[in-house]
Amino acid sequence: QVQLVESGGGLVQAGGSLRLSCAASGRAFSRDTMGWFRQAPGKEREFVARITWNFGSTGYADSVKGRFTISRDNAKNTVYLQMNSLKPEDTAVYYCAAGLRPGGWSTPWRSDAYEYWGQGTQVTVSS
Repeated sequence: QVQLVESGGGLVQAGGSLRLSCAASGRAFSRDTMGWFRQAPGKEREFVARITWNFGSTGYADSVKGRFTISRDNAKNTVYLQMNSLKPEDTAVYYCAAGLRPGGWSTPWRSDAYEYWGQGTQVTVSS
């Protein structure tokens, strides 16, 4: 059974930093794109960042570009999201995603491109 378990969320003041982790089990994702999405109350789930398995190519939402960094450790089957210069508008539940569906490689910023999801971790940024 595939499981993605996020950790590292919490409460932080604006301008602070957090590092999220997502540990995968049940299968190896070393040859898969992995991503982070977030969902704020009353809003749709939105793309944050993704990283490919080959060459570690990354992509980011404009709202986080320059502040967030996605990385992965294939040996640990883990993906990370380093979040710096956090803003109150970054407050959301952050979800890890993995396992692109057929054809999902062309739209890795869409939540329906991914087969597996974690349970989410809350990030709250106070002003």
